[in-house]
Amino acid sequence: MSPATVTLPGYPTRPSQAHSPAYTAAPQAHEHRLAHNARLSPNRSPREFVKQTRNGGVSLRLAGQDDQASLPVYGYGASVEGTLDIHKRDGITSVEVQIEGTMMMEEVAEGGTTNCKLFLNKSILWVKDRIYEAPCPRSLLFSLPLPTTFSNGGKTYPLPPSHESHLSGLPGFRARIHYSISAIAVKPNIIPHAVKSSLLGGGDWAISTPFDYLPRTRPSTPLPPPLVPGQWGIIETPQWKVFPTLIHANQGGHDIMVKLYLPASRTFCMHEAIPFHVMFSSSAMSLAAFLPLGPVVITSLKTQHTKIQLLRQTTVDVRNALILGTRTDIWRVDCIGEGAFRHAGDGGAHWTAFSGEIYISPDIKVGGFKAGGFSTKDCVVLTMTPPDLSKSPFKELRLTVPIRLATDPYPRDGSGVAGYGGQYSPPSISSSEELEATPELVYGS
Repeated sequence: MSPATVTLPGYPTRPSQAHSPAYTAAPQAHEHRLAHNARLSPNRSPREFVKQTRNGGVSLRLAGQDDQASLPVYGYGASVEGTLDIHKRDGITSVEVQIEGTMMMEEVAEGGTTNCKLFLNKSILWVKDRIYEAPCPRSLLFSLPLPTTFSNGGKTYPLPPSHESHLSGLPGFRARIHYSISAIAVKPNIIPHAVKSSLLGGGDWAISTPFDYLPRTRPSTPLPPPLVPGQWGIIETPQWKVFPTLIHANQGGHDIMVKLYLPASRTFCMHEAIPFHVMFSSSAMSLAAFLPLGPVVITSLKTQHTKIQLLRQTTVDVRNALILGTRTDIWRVDCIGEGAFRHAGDGGAHWTAFSGEIYISPDIKVGGFKAGGFSTKDCVVLTMTPPDLSKSPFKELRLTVPIRLATDPYPRDGSGVAGYGGQYSPPSISSSEELEATPELVYGS
């Protein structure tokens, strides 16, 4: 049946057809975006990460990667996708590709070592048909999904990011979380156990490359507006959480009340400074005695008795046991961020306040995680250390507040950016209650 025709005055007759609206990937001149989520976009980077064997017989091409990067990078829920190009196909009977993740922990003092297989995902890309004797294809496509969790010791954990750490000395440790993709073209003269051992090697028919697993996270709320001082001190708001403590006085003096204010979510982008406020309140005499020990706004001074820092504790427990009631884990603590103070208002007779930001080291690439006996956690630590405790009018102070670092900032324009070929990872610390349960940082080993 031919389409019906419609005649309009002044127009030629033509078939009547139903037209759907025309859509374009980018806004036209008279259009603009209200919101955009990059995760919904099907377009991925056309560039590839390419790894070849020494003789050029096999090329491993990983899609959606920066061709200038030293290693491929994947995120939460991503799939490792690409093409295996085989240039020398003679004698090949099967082709296989696999991705795997491993965690290695070694205690230097006792010589204990733990190796944990996080996952192993294999796929057979091609097997020779004995009837038709067709040669191996020149190119084989593959797609292997990354898991989001792994199990260890009867517990399930989020898949941890690529990370390594070590503590020199005795006791000491070495720990590493490693991911790789391997492909092999099997020939008849290779026995099965040799095939398995060659997956991580070179050879004419095997190829392998490590990759980084870096799940992306972001805060669920934006940073709140800064607090402002009033007549009686800092005016509190629900967007900021207060952490009170005392600086105890020596020789019968008055204690000093300390209030540290941090954004209530306590989740911060590792590429942005962490804002804070701190208020000291006591008698006028105690505040005057505390002045030489309090925060200074001149950051060039080498001696600062009051500091606010971001500390990271990395813990390794190979044996996961108790000896005489004491845990066997070993740890190291690193300063990964320093705070700078500035005066907040003019203060009062019985209080003084400061505000500032903690600037995080650009070397930090991953947030806190726990993977069996290997874990990292981050805390904001406010300290006051007198130069001579025996002569100081006050005892020392250490206030520790657990926080969480995210890889991305809160999206101010309502957009979302997919993470390295995957989605955003759900937070490993999902609530303020779990942050409260995080133990304080310990020092030494």
